[in-house]
Amino acid sequence: MSHRERTLELIDTQSGGDVSRIVTAGVEPLPGATVLDKARYLQRDGDGLRRLLLSEPYGDPAMSVDLIVEPNHPEAQAGYIIMEAMGYPLYSGSNTICTATALLQSGAIPMQEGLQHVVLESPAGLARITALVTDGRVRSVTTRGEPAYVADEGLSVDVPHYGTVEFDLVWSGAYYAMIDASAHGFCLVAEEQIALTAFGDAFVRAARPGLREDHPALGALGPLPFAHFMGPVEDVGRGRFTARSATYVHPGVLCRSPTGTGTSARLALMARHGLIRPGESLETISPRGNRFVGTAGEPTQVGSYAALHSTITGSARLMAHSRLTVDLDDPLVDDSDLENVLSRPAPPLARPMAGVDTSS
Repeated sequence: MSHRERTLELIDTQSGGDVSRIVTAGVEPLPGATVLDKARYLQRDGDGLRRLLLSEPYGDPAMSVDLIVEPNHPEAQAGYIIMEAMGYPLYSGSNTICTATALLQSGAIPMQEGLQHVVLESPAGLARITALVTDGRVRSVTTRGEPAYVADEGLSVDVPHYGTVEFDLVWSGAYYAMIDASAHGFCLVAEEQIALTAFGDAFVRAARPGLREDHPALGALGPLPFAHFMGPVEDVGRGRFTARSATYVHPGVLCRSPTGTGTSARLALMARHGLIRPGESLETISPRGNRFVGTAGEPTQVGSYAALHSTITGSARLMAHSRLTVDLDDPLVDDSDLENVLSRPAPPLARPMAGVDTSS
């Protein structure tokens, strides 16, 4: 039997401390007209790629993976599928910031000095991005994804060992359970990370049964993936607010960043209660001290829900360009739904990335 070996091309990035591995080559073109179709195919028939890159010895569950694919929308320069420990979120702020930065700084999308507009297609729809480029480096990325809405309020669940936990349910690219951290004795500082992870795990396991799992336009989304712990909001003047926050990703991951979609969810909840207006901003601060800035946009509608557009601003850093060798004969590699999506042979690094329109 011949030795079965495949190659993946990766760009490792981080935004707010959260690592995103951008897969630029080594995966076969996925069936499906839209990026959402391709994501659902991968989830159903090629989840081995996610498990490989987020599990030892090839990766770590705290990372994320973004696979570059062909976009469907004519405005988009590239599509990307987001993979995390919890599965396949339809949108992510930190992953979008990382993907845009990697595509620009690698030259897959030609970079221009000053403010540069980029459109990427996520499974949830278009992410409209403004990158600030100076001296050949992407200094910051502002991304506007899908509008967020409050799906339900005033919910509660009895969590073993923790008692009754009250929360609101907000969609902002995935469903978030929004929890008042101070009600459970948390200040959202670095020393609490282990305790927050344990609390988040127990909460999500208890809260999942009976919660809605659909979206008016995107359909079934799967069980609750995220819990967002909210610290008190401080008004720092001139329409600017700050708040500590922490996002738990099930199972077992506490984000290093305050998360873009978590920040968007908080903005939607604040807008629902008249606590923030269009043009005003909220800077969220993670337990590790990393920061994103969310800016409230105009109100809109998603199905029957009042929703809010918003933007998230952050920055990403490139950490590594690598060529990963995947030995399908390694007993630590589950190839049951992996081999069918990997290219053979892998495209050379010099070729253009699949799914990227370089004409813009």
